[in-house]
Amino acid sequence: MTSACHSADEAFMAEAIALGATHLGQTSTNPSVGCVIVKDGNVVGRGVTAKSGRPHAEPQALAEAGELARGATAYVTLEPCSHFGKTPPCVNALIAAGVARVVVAITDPDPRVSGNGIRILREAGIVVETGLMEEAARRGLAAYLTRQTEGRAHVTLKLAVSKDGLLGRRGEGQVRITGAQSREAVQHLRAESDAILVGIGTVLADDPELTCRLPGLEGRSPVRLVLDRDLQLPLSSKLVRTSGEVPVIAVASIGEAARDENWFARRAALQKAGVEIVEAGTLIDLLRLLAAKGLSSLMLEGGARVAQDFLYAGLVDRIWLFAGSGTVGGDGVVSPVTPDHRPGGFALVSSETIGEDRLEIFERMQ
Repeated sequence: MTSACHSADEAFMAEAIALGATHLGQTSTNPSVGCVIVKDGNVVGRGVTAKSGRPHAEPQALAEAGELARGATAYVTLEPCSHFGKTPPCVNALIAAGVARVVVAITDPDPRVSGNGIRILREAGIVVETGLMEEAARRGLAAYLTRQTEGRAHVTLKLAVSKDGLLGRRGEGQVRITGAQSREAVQHLRAESDAILVGIGTVLADDPELTCRLPGLEGRSPVRLVLDRDLQLPLSSKLVRTSGEVPVIAVASIGEAARDENWFARRAALQKAGVEIVEAGTLIDLLRLLAAKGLSSLMLEGGARVAQDFLYAGLVDRIWLFAGSGTVGGDGVVSPVTPDHRPGGFALVSSETIGEDRLEIFERMQ
């Protein structure tokens, strides 16, 4: 393959990866896959997994390409499925369309697929190449891959840290640390997440709503979770009052030792108000429970204690660290992560200026 051909392949795969990113957090249990069909150097079809999870990216791209798909190259971020589910296999659609070549970024770890899609395509005489821009594609599909390989939700920790390394001031609720552009970026991160979690301390101090408020993103709010061992979530809180619009889950601890009739009364009242109650003994149990519910990505957005607990358990996969230019001063809440101090086992993957702030993204090294 010439360098020019390789460069063109990367450009088309980059477009497929960008397409897949547009529906993150909206495809239910299915991954958000991007597909681009190219004929004679021109894109003739594009597809991304539909917001409901179906149809998949490949049949949508093929439908747009029509007869131009014959002899074309398909660029797909994830290995095309090869099993019959609620829809026919995507490999069948590619074969029937007469595609000559398929370029795949990542082999699907789903045991129902895992190499079978590639094998079937090759047996049909289609040239298949794998691994192109795999690292970039893995970032977009990280939540799906974590759920498939580890049986748990993928965790992103978001922190906004002042210049003096603090998250806020004790007893004062929310303290503005970053600017409007950073707060907008957080809204987009929420919109790409299946679920968002805070501790009960954050709820009692700040009364957050945890929804997406940017125009156009209102319908993409994630499921909202509160770590609430004793079910202290107030019925008057914004979370409870909006639980009919966006789901709320209160996570209680397992065990009856500290429970009395008041605990059971609070549970009944929350359930009547529309809050789902689940019990989890450990954080990994919670992440597995979320995966079983089809929730692949979890965003942590509240409290130093929650951040520390997930970091200590080794359950944070990615860190979004917003560094503000102002200071908090005395009696501040110390951040477990700062630009000058990050936990071991994480690598910096990007750094950019957002307004007056700095955003650094770290990923857990495998």
